[in-house]
Amino acid sequence: MKAYIVGVGMTRFEKPETREWQYWDMVKEAGTNALADAGISYADVEQVPVGYCFQASTAGQRAAYELGLTGVPVYNVNNNCATGSTALMLARQFVEGGGADCVLALGFEKMKRGALGGGADGGDFATSPVARHYAVMAARHGFEMSPPTAQIFGDAAREHMEKYGTTEAQLAAVGAKNHRHSAHNQYAQFQDVYSVDEILAARTVHRPLTKLQCSPTSDGAAAAVVVSERFVERHELAHQAVEIVAQAMTTDTEESFASGSCVDVVGQPMSREAARQVYERSGLGIEDVDVIELHDCFSINELLTYEALGMCAEGESGKLVASGATTYGGRWVVNPSGGLISKGHPLGATGIAQVAELVWQLRGEAGARQVAGAQVGLAHNIGLGGAAVVTLLRRILSPSGV
Repeated sequence: MKAYIVGVGMTRFEKPETREWQYWDMVKEAGTNALADAGISYADVEQVPVGYCFQASTAGQRAAYELGLTGVPVYNVNNNCATGSTALMLARQFVEGGGADCVLALGFEKMKRGALGGGADGGDFATSPVARHYAVMAARHGFEMSPPTAQIFGDAAREHMEKYGTTEAQLAAVGAKNHRHSAHNQYAQFQDVYSVDEILAARTVHRPLTKLQCSPTSDGAAAAVVVSERFVERHELAHQAVEIVAQAMTTDTEESFASGSCVDVVGQPMSREAARQVYERSGLGIEDVDVIELHDCFSINELLTYEALGMCAEGESGKLVASGATTYGGRWVVNPSGGLISKGHPLGATGIAQVAELVWQLRGEAGARQVAGAQVGLAHNIGLGGAAVVTLLRRILSPSGV
């Protein structure tokens, strides 16, 4: 059974402590918008997976209860930065497996200011679920007094530069592109535009990464209504339905750790395998994709993901972004929303927010940031610890809908 997204919604992503709101306020706003977009009520929803990292158990219920008290099953999901896409994946599986005709996937985060710690809970490394990952980093690069997540990705950038000649300007070009894209996104935490030189001149977080190449901590929520083919037909929603053509999640294998490389330990092998599975299941390839929302938690990860998705050969990603191939007028438009770097990164919401952007793009509803003629979109969401989720979306084009 096929699964379709018929409604999406999100809040503006905000710097923590900017707004007087609680996480359930965020979810009420995003969820209400998604239901309204779908033209249905919460009473139509049969299952609710809710993604978040920093709240206590059953926070999903507390959030979803703002939408209604219908007794519907609620599933609390935590998969580090891939949490939102994991909630969406559960929604798709419920529908494709015939367990439900209408599922509401929710994701939210209410965060604290400052850099993330070594794990989702910011705890000590001895008990952190990502201790093995950081041990690989420390063995090769040592451990410096900089934020650990920036450090492990920054060390991956150093390796890429040493091996392939990637330049600091190419890394900064990722940040410049994504900040430029976010200028037209009313949901983005930042809407300021910066040149490559300004990004290079910003405060260094962990060499070679400057502040404007790093995703910020953020508050926010996102939601998506996932339904079956019969639900689409019954409610006459074909005109707005976007098909989840294929989706795959992968976790770490021996390849992540065996090389001792931070490029591998931050997830490039996971991303490559998830993309391979999606291409195989869909019969489509990266050449069929028009618009991409990928996990640019740091500029280097956008470059690593270009290679993992097959957009260029290994080591050529710096040249790809510098060529203009990943912005308007190029081969693909990557992160038209501004990406994590500029739109913001509330961990539990990010994966669903990526898909919301793609749904708007494929419907032709993205306004000033619209990618002309977009028909196929790809979302990539990754979390250390680890999980990588790749989702391929396609607008329904047949006259009869589904």
